[in-house]
Amino acid sequence: MNIQGRKVKTAYFIGIKGVGMTMLAQFLTQQGVLVSGSDIPETFMTDKVLRRTGIRVFSGFQASQIQGADLIVYSIAYSKENNCEVAALGNFKKSLVLNFSQAVGAVFSSHDGIAVCGSHGKTTTSAWLGYILQKVGLNPNVLVGARVPQFNGSALSGTSKLFVAEADEYGNKLQYFSPQGVLLNNIDYDHPDYFKTKKAYLQVFIDFIKKIPPKGFLVVNVQDKQAIEVAKFCQGRVFPYALVNGKDEAEHWAQKGILVGYGATLKDGQQYFKVFGQAGLFKTKLLGAHNVANALAVIAGALALGVEISEIKKYLASFSGTARRAELLGKFNGVKIFDDYAHHPSEVQATVKAFREAYPDKKLVVFFHPHTFTRTKVLFKDFVKSFSGADFLGILEIYGSAREKQGGVSSRDLVLEIKQKNKITKQEQIVKYFKDLKEAEFYLRESLQAGDLLLLMGAGDIFRVGEALVKK
Repeated sequence: MNIQGRKVKTAYFIGIKGVGMTMLAQFLTQQGVLVSGSDIPETFMTDKVLRRTGIRVFSGFQASQIQGADLIVYSIAYSKENNCEVAALGNFKKSLVLNFSQAVGAVFSSHDGIAVCGSHGKTTTSAWLGYILQKVGLNPNVLVGARVPQFNGSALSGTSKLFVAEADEYGNKLQYFSPQGVLLNNIDYDHPDYFKTKKAYLQVFIDFIKKIPPKGFLVVNVQDKQAIEVAKFCQGRVFPYALVNGKDEAEHWAQKGILVGYGATLKDGQQYFKVFGQAGLFKTKLLGAHNVANALAVIAGALALGVEISEIKKYLASFSGTARRAELLGKFNGVKIFDDYAHHPSEVQATVKAFREAYPDKKLVVFFHPHTFTRTKVLFKDFVKSFSGADFLGILEIYGSAREKQGGVSSRDLVLEIKQKNKITKQEQIVKYFKDLKEAEFYLRESLQAGDLLLLMGAGDIFRVGEALVKK
């Protein structure tokens, strides 16, 4: 395939086990590119996808492994200071060398790209839209930042120019994307290690939306104040959507030309909701009001691309979700174990609320692994208020990033503040601190009772606790 005007037959990925790197590697393989790569020996959740795709992965880093690939992609987690392969990139003069963000942006921008962005819901929404477009025969290319069981991986290689991709704002990766269409779910300040102010965070989205051409489109959540502010900079068509409670409120919004969902209910483990002006009930297997909102974004996006509402309704219901988003890992002594990627206060609160509503009679045991010291410190007060639906709350020590200064806050501080909040609000909730995964696993083995529900949350590797319990 061609990338930035270069014919690419072979590619080498430095740090290939990262979720995004694996996603892109799988896609290039499906496009006929011979892909290999390297990473540390530790087992990652992406190993299964890489093995299934037949990609050769070298254990450890050596510059001799690269062997003059047409394309070399390196993870931004590595630099010439901490990786010998990155340090040797200057020796490969004939190779096209790109970091991960540049490579994804280049592939995306050579197609009719539909970018799914925003602070929350990107993975689910991009996979869901890609799934529906595939099912209705539009043969899209799709890149998602997580494993999608119905894709047998995290990517789809289609025959059309249509390209749906999850577009992450961190590190201003959006600067490398030139979209024809954008789905913007929400804007909620995050990544304080990179974006030092809320204004800087918002500006990245403004700059991105300005790129939409006059013939392009924007799907936007009109209930998100910052998203609406950003939408003013769109030159193309705007497809707004909203989720409300009752029919009267839905009619009010619909009169403004807004796609409105309302009347969401939960029955037999599935959610049902109505779309104003459309007959019958829409259905989804995914839990939580946030996923009904994601569904509306998908509906609006599919309509913008010309898909019939009856087809959208059909395949909206059959989508089963993605890995690490309320994913059932298995059972341990009669206890269902779920894993979720929630790592921002808004995501945590939405996920806990969804499980509380879906399992009102269960003892809900929540274990949270905070991700990055900067996020925990800046959003500390919001985290304190995010776990009220849990009966038992275990908080592990913070999973720090190599890109940030360590310390400044501890999970012990979070535990103490939540206990103080519970004392004031008179909430009966047990809250405990755990120093690491091993301590958490040991406690759970000893304390879980048949009929409990265990929810593991975090952007780090807390899922390993669930895997260990299920295996043994």
